This record gives sequence, C-alpha cells and structure tokens, in this order.
Amino acid sequence: MASIRDLKKDINYVLGDIIEAVYIIENTQQAEGSKEGSAIVDKAIETFDTLIAEVNQKDVTDRKKHLKEVRASLQKEATDLVTRLNKLG
Repeated sequence: MASIRDLKKDINYVLGDIIEAVYIIENTQQAEGSKEGSAIVDKAIETFDTLIAEVNQKDVTDRKKHLKEVRASLQKEATDLVTRLNKLG
C-alpha cells in the first residue's frame, strides 16, 4: 500500500508546486489574479480532485495497472499545466 500513499503524495506535491509557481510568477509580474493564472490554478485543483478520486476507486479489476494509468495521467496533466505556466511567465 505504500505505492498508493506515494502516488497521493506525488499528486499533491506536483500540483501544489504548479499552483505555487503561478502565485510566484503573478507576484513578480505584479499581475495577481490574472485570468490565465486563475485558469491554471482551477485546472490544477480539478486535476487533483479527479486523480485522487481515481486513486481511491475500489472497484477496479487490475489495481496495479489502474494506478500506473493514474500516474501517467498525472504526468500528462502536469506537463500540460507546466506548458501553460511557461506561457504565463
């Protein structure tokens, strides 16, 4: 079960770091609350909720494969968010 705990931590840390980066960029550019920044934060929160719900799903046939798919989804979504973040900065 340690892998489930680690996956939840990874989801939290990765998406939390992206949200923090948005706030840092907005603060340094004196653009707090920009539409683009808010959209990135909202998408990160939505992604967090979705991925945690998928990790907590109990009715999967192959748990190991399911968790690998969740990790792949995290990587894809994080990459997309970082790409959007780079355009912000």
